[in-house]
Amino acid sequence: MTGVSGQQFPSVVIPVFNAFEALETCLQSVAQTVGSDTQVIVVDDASTDERIVPLIDSVVARGGPRWRFVRQPRNQGFVASANLGMALTHGDVVLLNSDTMVTPGWLQGLAKCLASDRAIATATPWTNNGEIVSLPEFCQSNPVPPDAAGIAAAMDGVLDNSGLEKYPELPTAVGFCMAISRAAIDAIGVFDQAQFGRGYGEENDFSLRARAAGLRNVLCGDVYVVHQGGQSFGPLGLRPDEASMQRLLERHPGYQQEISEYVANDPLAAHRAATSRAVLDAGVRFQ
Repeated sequence: MTGVSGQQFPSVVIPVFNAFEALETCLQSVAQTVGSDTQVIVVDDASTDERIVPLIDSVVARGGPRWRFVRQPRNQGFVASANLGMALTHGDVVLLNSDTMVTPGWLQGLAKCLASDRAIATATPWTNNGEIVSLPEFCQSNPVPPDAAGIAAAMDGVLDNSGLEKYPELPTAVGFCMAISRAAIDAIGVFDQAQFGRGYGEENDFSLRARAAGLRNVLCGDVYVVHQGGQSFGPLGLRPDEASMQRLLERHPGYQQEISEYVANDPLAAHRAATSRAVLDAGVRFQ
């Protein structure tokens, strides 16, 4: 999608494995919020639910020529699907989990964030269920809100007038909705499939490699995306485990301590409070 200024918006890559109802919500929300010239790539990781392919076919057909459906011949895991999707893009990209629901203006906001600083490698929006970017409760799985669009509208412009940084630093991107600059991909490559295979830890590794290359990971403080959590690749058991964490810490031995200190210090507390207050003042409920 191209904005009025001629800015090229990121491509959207959606890795899929089963979770029909969540996927249907995700695809509908994307179709309703991106322009006809936005590249959207849906990568199905050999879903076993026979309803998945017809659903994607239908949505892609309605989406127009810039929508593409790619089906893996065999199940290979999230990382392989994400990397395949990124390989089919040429500019900035947003990796979007299939158990998300986007809100009006989400892609424009992420594009603006990436364009604000050439050193930004990744941008992650606020969400109800996203660990360090969770609203209203920090590091909690907050319920799916009844009016996500209302939350997004209420937070628009809040940080512009708050004196708080609009795109504050994060120690890592959070993978439910991860905007990635092409500059970062060119500098460090894509996810490390050999190390993080079927998923978990790949976005943390990418973020830390980007930072080592002199790039930044930030919060996109004026965008909100709903995340149901654990609906798609989750049933395969792709959750944090000792082996996954060990692979990550072998490469980045200081990561666990850094995250522990970040959570303890909660540097985004003021941002979260200002944003939550604006939502509540607008009469919108989080749950």
